[in-house]
Amino acid sequence: MLRSHFNHHHLCVTRRQFLRTTTAVVGGVLAGCTDSGGVPGARVTLTQWYHQYGEAGTQEAVLRYAAEYTRRYPDIAIKVVWVPGDYGTKLSTALLTAGGPDIFEDALTFPMVGASQVVPLDDLFTPEIRREFSAPDLAANTVGGKIYGVRMIDDTGLLYYRKSLLQAAGIEPPTTMDALISAAKRLSSGDRKGLFVGNDGGISALLTLAPWSAGSEFLSDNRIVFDTPRTAAAYERVRELIASGALLIGAPTDWADPSALIQGLTAMQWGGLWSYPAIYKALGDDVGVVPWPELDDQGAPVTFAGGWSQMINAQSRHIDEAKRFVRWMWLENGALAQDWALSYGFHVPPRQSIARNAAPLQSGVPAQAVRIVQQHGRLLPPIWNSAMTTALSDALTNIIQKGRPAAPEVAAAARKCERELERSLE
Repeated sequence: MLRSHFNHHHLCVTRRQFLRTTTAVVGGVLAGCTDSGGVPGARVTLTQWYHQYGEAGTQEAVLRYAAEYTRRYPDIAIKVVWVPGDYGTKLSTALLTAGGPDIFEDALTFPMVGASQVVPLDDLFTPEIRREFSAPDLAANTVGGKIYGVRMIDDTGLLYYRKSLLQAAGIEPPTTMDALISAAKRLSSGDRKGLFVGNDGGISALLTLAPWSAGSEFLSDNRIVFDTPRTAAAYERVRELIASGALLIGAPTDWADPSALIQGLTAMQWGGLWSYPAIYKALGDDVGVVPWPELDDQGAPVTFAGGWSQMINAQSRHIDEAKRFVRWMWLENGALAQDWALSYGFHVPPRQSIARNAAPLQSGVPAQAVRIVQQHGRLLPPIWNSAMTTALSDALTNIIQKGRPAAPEVAAAARKCERELERSLE
């Protein structure tokens, strides 16, 4: 269930997003949206937006959640709006009007907070509730010390490998970059390559993973801090990985889809947890996972911690009622939160007590994935934006495809990001 990896990837990845259909102001933009309608007699009707998920059963599920809430609290109706197409553009437009949603899902961005489009939700996060969420999940929704969203699902990435192929070659699952490059070379044979990290050679997948695996950070205290020898070294090793000839390039689908591993085109593949059900169906127990390997003994294993969050529109006329619903749905109702994460795809429930106790996550690869994201999950903060991602991506592209030295490219990208950060903070 690839609902959002790139909210995940914090390459503003999402990045990611959605809209509604009730006001004349935004009606034209929202052509094609569908909603659940209101409930006659309700004192308040809250409009809740979702982007159009690709997994069967998701729309029916959110309608069921809304109906259950209204059965419990008949004075509040939840009008679900299912938004197809370019959710991000539609949501951005709607948040500029008085007719936008009361509640919506998205990835928090710094401009949302600066434009007073979202409501602080700190009063929902008791000390007990805070302990339920990982540091990355809280950081993803925090700006200026205030929490503006509740994480709905956690997505993460894993380095999948075929156990039988590694065992036949006498190779241990790689835990360092040296070991990964060596394994990828040795596992390449005939039409099968050793590793697949994307048809771009890993530029998008490894843009943040490689520096993180070296111990680098991107932002700290609203300062750009990735211009270091460690970041340059990480990108040089990515270039070495690509130059090894062991990477699969030109697969029928990209890394977010597991087809390359399932079809035997590669022995190892970077992919999302959402791919695991399809991988298990095809390969059974002949698959293992590790996080992205550490660069060296000064680095650390890593994965991304991504996902969608629920937020409340600051222009809503029913903020208190919206908070009540968000608290009920995501912070009090463990059964529904687990249902949403695991019944229509495969994700980690953000509340750690639910993840620990959910039966599908108790053993094997799913249990490993929970440990990996909780121990090694990283993300870019909300102040990081798409222009910064572009600057970094351009640098890595120049390093890999044009053979330019890494250090000057990283420094140039850092200067561009610093200028962008200054504009954001003005």
